[in-house]
Amino acid sequence: MAGPGFLVSGWPWRAAGYLLTGAVTGAVLLVGLVTAVTAGIALAVVLVGLPLLLLTALAGLPVARLERHRLRLVDRHPAYDPHVRPSATGLRAWLTTRLRERATWRELGHALLFAGLLWPLDALAVTLALLCPLSLVAAPLLLATAGEGRGTKVLKAWTVSTWPAASGVAVLGLSLLALGGYALGVTAGARAELTRLLIAPREAELGSRMVELARSRARLVDAFEAERRRIERDLHDGAQQRLVALSMTLGLALLDAPPGPYAEQLAKAQREAGEALAELREIVHGIHPQVLADHGLAAAVADAADRTAVPVDVDFRLPVRLPQPVEAAAYFVVREALANVDRHSGAGRAAVHGGHRDGRLFVEVRDDGRGGADASTGSGLTGLADRVSVLDGTLSVSSPPGGPTLLRVELPCEPTDRCA
Repeated sequence: MAGPGFLVSGWPWRAAGYLLTGAVTGAVLLVGLVTAVTAGIALAVVLVGLPLLLLTALAGLPVARLERHRLRLVDRHPAYDPHVRPSATGLRAWLTTRLRERATWRELGHALLFAGLLWPLDALAVTLALLCPLSLVAAPLLLATAGEGRGTKVLKAWTVSTWPAASGVAVLGLSLLALGGYALGVTAGARAELTRLLIAPREAELGSRMVELARSRARLVDAFEAERRRIERDLHDGAQQRLVALSMTLGLALLDAPPGPYAEQLAKAQREAGEALAELREIVHGIHPQVLADHGLAAAVADAADRTAVPVDVDFRLPVRLPQPVEAAAYFVVREALANVDRHSGAGRAAVHGGHRDGRLFVEVRDDGRGGADASTGSGLTGLADRVSVLDGTLSVSSPPGGPTLLRVELPCEPTDRCA
C-alpha cells in the first residue's frame, strides 16, 4: 500500500469485496441469531427450544469457517483451523469435543461481535470510502439523465445545476475515491487481523505446529531405531552366519589339504574370514548391541565400559527396563562420551553413574582428563544433544581447561509397564 501501484492493482477491490460481503454476512447473521434465540426461549417451556439454543451456541462454528474462507480475499496466508478431530465417530463424540474446546466459545464470541458491531462498521467503511465518492463521480451523468441538464442533487445534500459545477464535483469524487482505496485497504487489513486474532490466532497455530514437529521428530527417532534393529538383525542372522560357515568350511578344507602352498592359501583365507567376522561383529554391536535389547541399559553400559581402554567405574542402578527410545538414547550418549574419553581426554580414569528417580533417567559420565570439551568443535556432543532433545531431555557439559569433564543427561521417563 506504500506506492501508487496499489490503486491500480486488484487489492482495493478485494478489500471492498471483503468488507461488502462482511456487511451482508453480518446482517444475515444478526437476523438468524435473533430469530433462533427468540424461538429457542419461547419454545424452551416445552423443551423443544433447548436443542435450538444448543445449536445457537454452536453458531460460531459455521461463521468462523466462512470467515476463514473470506480472509483469503485480503490475506495470502491460509487461516489456521484450531479445532481438533474427535477421537470417535458419531454426533455425540463431535458435540462433546466441540463443547469442550476453547476455540468453540471463542468463535461464538466472534459471531456475537460480528453480528452486533463489526458488520455495521464494514457497511460504513464501504459507504464512506466507495459509494459516496462514486456518487460524486457520477454527478455529470446524473445531471444529464435524471436532472435533464437543469439540476440534480448530490448525496441528497446539495444541488448541482451547472456543468462546471458537476465536473468539479466529479474531480473531487475521483480524488476521494483514490483516498478511499487506501482507506478500504487499511480498514480491511485491520478487520482481517481482528478476525484472525479471534478465530485463528497465530500463537495457537505456532503451538500446534511445534507439537506436531515434536511428534514427527519422535516418530522419526522411533523409525530410525527400528531400522537400526532391523539392520543389526539382518547382519547378525545373514552375513555374520555366512562368514561363520565360510570360516568353518575353510577350516575343514585346511584339515584335508596336504602341506604346501595350497594349505597356506587356505589358512590365509581362514584368517581373513575370521578378521572380517570380527569386524562385522563390531559393526553389529555399534549399530544396536544385542546386550541392550536382551538385558537392558545397565548391562549395555557395563559392556561399553569394558570395551573402553581407559578404566571405567560403573555405578548404574536401574531396577526396571526403560522404554526403548530412552534406553537407546542413553546408551549411545554413554558410548560416545567414553569414546571421547579414549580419543581426546588423556584421562587416567573415568566413571559412569546413572539411575532413575522422580520420573526421569539421569546419566553422568566423568573423567579426570585435560578438559576443554566443546560441543561447537564437532566432538559429537552436538549430535548427542539433538538426539536427547527429541525425547525432551537435556544434555549439559562441564569441562573447564585442566579438567575434570562432567557430562550429564536427563531424559523424562513416565511410569509405564516398563518404567516405574
